[in-house]
Amino acid sequence: MPTSDPASVRLDVWLWSVRLFKTRSSATQGCRAGHVRLNGAPVKAAQPVRVGDRVSVKRPGWQQEFEVTRLIVKRVGAPVAVKCYVDRSPPRPAELSVPVARRDRGAGRPTKKDRRELERLRGQR
Repeated sequence: MPTSDPASVRLDVWLWSVRLFKTRSSATQGCRAGHVRLNGAPVKAAQPVRVGDRVSVKRPGWQQEFEVTRLIVKRVGAPVAVKCYVDRSPPRPAELSVPVARRDRGAGRPTKKDRRELERLRGQR
């Protein structure tokens, strides 16, 4: 495949090249699992990507949206990779902090009062 301005590139290769996935195989797995969409439709890894296409990647807790501005075949550095797409993602949601019940090791069996507090923290009461 020529490296100078190709007309289209495989989706998994492009996702890996612009550093949206760490490996090409993880990009392929993301496509197979349905976490990647091209122009709103689920796609296979070999689907060709062209300039102007919209790629969405589902991450845990949020959805990333990208518009393809340049096609590349080889993996490049982060400053160059950012120039190959426009990030149209909504802002990442804030992490929710959930209180975690902790007990000292060796403290023994929880008392009835302790159990009620644990249930209250877990939202069971």
